[in-house]
Amino acid sequence: MRILAIGAHPDDVEILCAGTLAHYANEGHEVWIAIATRGDVGSPTHTRAEIAEIRHAEATAAAELLGARLSWLGFDDEWLFDDRPTRARFIDAIREAAPDVMFVHNTADYHPDHRIAGSVAMDARIPSAIRLVQTERPAVERIPHVFVMDTLGRVDFEPELYVDITDTFETKRQMLERHVSQDAWLRSLYGMSYVDFIAEQAGARGAEAGVRYAEAFRELRTYPSTGSAELLPGRVIGVDG
Repeated sequence: MRILAIGAHPDDVEILCAGTLAHYANEGHEVWIAIATRGDVGSPTHTRAEIAEIRHAEATAAAELLGARLSWLGFDDEWLFDDRPTRARFIDAIREAAPDVMFVHNTADYHPDHRIAGSVAMDARIPSAIRLVQTERPAVERIPHVFVMDTLGRVDFEPELYVDITDTFETKRQMLERHVSQDAWLRSLYGMSYVDFIAEQAGARGAEAGVRYAEAFRELRTYPSTGSAELLPGRVIGVDG
């Protein structure tokens, strides 16, 4: 299969679904990571151009740990909007990856870029397969099945599916550690340990699922249905166990 995870910023995918993507990669599936913005305001010291270049290099290094392909959409951090150019670029990202499965942000997450990226990605899934929706790339042959990722801090998200990432958490941690600048930024802004925060979230979701570490998802419930929870990799645990 072909798998596409779309994050608003460099590191969002690592935070919310890297353990699951590692399972896909280990099973031999083709993994793509698309990043909507350049992350170009996330630094207490660098210029926007400097931190964008740094974060692109960090995202590339993280993706390489999975053997994943990186799609860099290039929008300004904090200024992502649902307009025609944004939709066209998201459609092209989907068309480039031609995924069977897509992971997107929850539209109720804390950050406006997360909410917009999730909404645009959901709305772009069908147009990506429509020939007369003309962008830079030709239409794909199939509409991907979509899983909605957890929110940061687990706020107002009711999981229906968990992927056990106990065996892939080390890969997730290593991917997060590639984002050195973001760790420094969050320590400066919030006084928090980047990796510790993510370990706490994965551990809390794991406790809910009865495993050490887990990532939480919901299926996008909309027409047309193009898949099921069986498309998730590894050990999948429903809310009923």
